[in-house]
Amino acid sequence: MMTRIRTALKGKWPFAICSGILVVFFLVSILAPWIAPNDPIQVNLALKLMPPSLEYPLGTDQLGRCNLSRLLFGARVSLGFATLIFVASLGIGLVIGTLSGYRGGWIDTLLMRFCDGVMAFPNLVLVLGIVGLLGPGLWQVVVALMMVQWVYYARMIRGMVVSMKEQNFITAARISGSSNWKIIRRHLVPNVLPPIMVMGTLEMGWAIMDISALSFLGLGIQPPTPEWGAMIHEGTSFMRSNPELMLYPGLMILFVVISFNVIGESLSEQFGVKRRY
Repeated sequence: MMTRIRTALKGKWPFAICSGILVVFFLVSILAPWIAPNDPIQVNLALKLMPPSLEYPLGTDQLGRCNLSRLLFGARVSLGFATLIFVASLGIGLVIGTLSGYRGGWIDTLLMRFCDGVMAFPNLVLVLGIVGLLGPGLWQVVVALMMVQWVYYARMIRGMVVSMKEQNFITAARISGSSNWKIIRRHLVPNVLPPIMVMGTLEMGWAIMDISALSFLGLGIQPPTPEWGAMIHEGTSFMRSNPELMLYPGLMILFVVISFNVIGESLSEQFGVKRRY
């Protein structure tokens, strides 16, 4: 798979640039405790809304907290939990989709009708309803997004499994005496994962925007933990006097989401994977 990707994307500079941007962001999120110049949650009202300086390279916010440090730690929340949502949703979707497509019958009908019911609602509306039941908080948002996003992986995986299970290599595996579990583990899963991973690059951008949007509404991460969407919300009161409080986290979201979308679109063209929107 990696050789095919390198060959297909060789010379495509937007893919290379966006890949580099994401590598930098992930490294920054991992190394944030060591590279952040200040404590991201330390309040010092005597230094509120300070301009950029050597000690505070991007200035301070309305509570005197270092903007740069909060941006760095905010990357850990946005990227880390978006990755968690992707991995968990993919795991659930892989189990449900493979079971539904391989077994067929009433199991397939029941699971797919449930998926149809979930997909009948707009994503954000359904997530807001779940968060409303669970209460505000980052983990509640993560659970809500996982409960919604696994459906898309499950339906895509189910369709691929249905098309593959009657192919000659699966028939040969059955004739050779392979068990259903062995066929799924050694033949079906390795063939469905590559296009699903490509789809995941597209979904990562949506997950980051959903986390940021819910935090902006006050339903996600709670103060004083830094998160890009929450930082934009906190900066709305200073839109005229200090627009950089909204601009900095907004640019971070913009760069990350565009990078994921460019990479996802490039990979989806190569593998023939359609995004869900």
